[in-house]
Amino acid sequence: MKKVFALFLVSLLLLLTACSGSNEQAQTESGDSKDPNELTIWTWDPNFNVKAMNLAAEAYQGDNPDFKIKIIENAQEDVVQKLNTSLSSGTTKGLPNIVLIEDYRAQSFLQAYPDAFHELTDVFNTDDFASYKLGPTSLDGKVYGLPFDSGVTGLYVRTDYLSEAGYTVEDLNNADWDKYIEIGKAVKEKTGKFMLSLDPNDMGIVRIMVQSAGSWFTEEDGVTPQLAGNEALKKSFEVYKKLIEADIARPISDWNQLLEGFNSGEVASVPTGNWITASVKAEASQSGKWAVAPIPKLPGMDSSVNASNLGGSSWYVLDVPGKEKAADFLAKTFGSNADFYQTLVTEIGAIGTYIPAAEGEAYKAADEFFGGQATVTDFSAWTEEIPRINYGLHTYAIEDILVVEMQNYLNGKEVDQVLEDAQAQAEAQLK
Repeated sequence: MKKVFALFLVSLLLLLTACSGSNEQAQTESGDSKDPNELTIWTWDPNFNVKAMNLAAEAYQGDNPDFKIKIIENAQEDVVQKLNTSLSSGTTKGLPNIVLIEDYRAQSFLQAYPDAFHELTDVFNTDDFASYKLGPTSLDGKVYGLPFDSGVTGLYVRTDYLSEAGYTVEDLNNADWDKYIEIGKAVKEKTGKFMLSLDPNDMGIVRIMVQSAGSWFTEEDGVTPQLAGNEALKKSFEVYKKLIEADIARPISDWNQLLEGFNSGEVASVPTGNWITASVKAEASQSGKWAVAPIPKLPGMDSSVNASNLGGSSWYVLDVPGKEKAADFLAKTFGSNADFYQTLVTEIGAIGTYIPAAEGEAYKAADEFFGGQATVTDFSAWTEEIPRINYGLHTYAIEDILVVEMQNYLNGKEVDQVLEDAQAQAEAQLK
């Protein structure tokens, strides 16, 4: 009997040890760390966001040699899902110290889980950052996100195709979308090249147009749909239709086709965020044939400017143990270190929204691929002109509605009716 009991105890100890090991592994994979000098970070994209955070850790280690980070990398959708799952459970177990959140999604987290994030209002000087980044990162007058990359837009354009059509880059300065279409028609006629690529399931270009006028899909509260009677949205729909009817837009259905369009030379321009720079430069044979002009503005709208945004994200500190260390780390790197931003531009081409960084040498450097243009200087200047808006809670949900209604508009439905129907759908779905 004693042997049986002893065997039972051994088996029980082995079972407890196995469970303990399993729990420790799950804890490690979920992001908890027992080391006070180690911060856990959730993010995506190994060549951009992950690399940027590793560079930040190296910079911080100069004065904090024992500091280290553990990055848990997932696709952006998975980061969003994991964060939602953790926060909705009401427990902080498994949460990271720092998480990267896309600006379009930030308000949905801040408003749903206002007590989950550590306030950063006094951690860094908000006046040092582009104003438009502070809208999505703030709630009730308090700042919770430290701005990271800029989604400032530009018009990447083939200067050789422009020349063949009788135009120069200067003709695109202070241009509106009607001027862009005029030039696009000439380029198509003279060179046979499309002016741009358009994916009917991606309303990114509409987002660019709408924000250029200081407007969005929701009212200032970030919740109430603002589609019917939205003059900037109506004008954006009309411009989109003009692009299609002018036959200057190459239809595409995915990211790879977008890249193939300009890398192959079949498309003459790319109106999008500055994060496309590395992809444009990937085709080395086109060096010297590109330039970047300001994004066109909406025609006939005094509120629209030649500056807008597409994408971008910010860093958030979770209200968990280690939050003070996490806030200090962000403040002394992304929040105030102009030299660090020179490294970001040089190493990964990341243009932040930290205004003092624009005075650094890397920001002023000429880029021979773009004919010697100091593109980062230009992007930095345009960043300060981007209208500040509230992206609110429902950007992607409303965009799904607009994708369908855009096709109805292109097929002959009146634009006012299109937007009224979109308004009704949004109100029904999002109430």
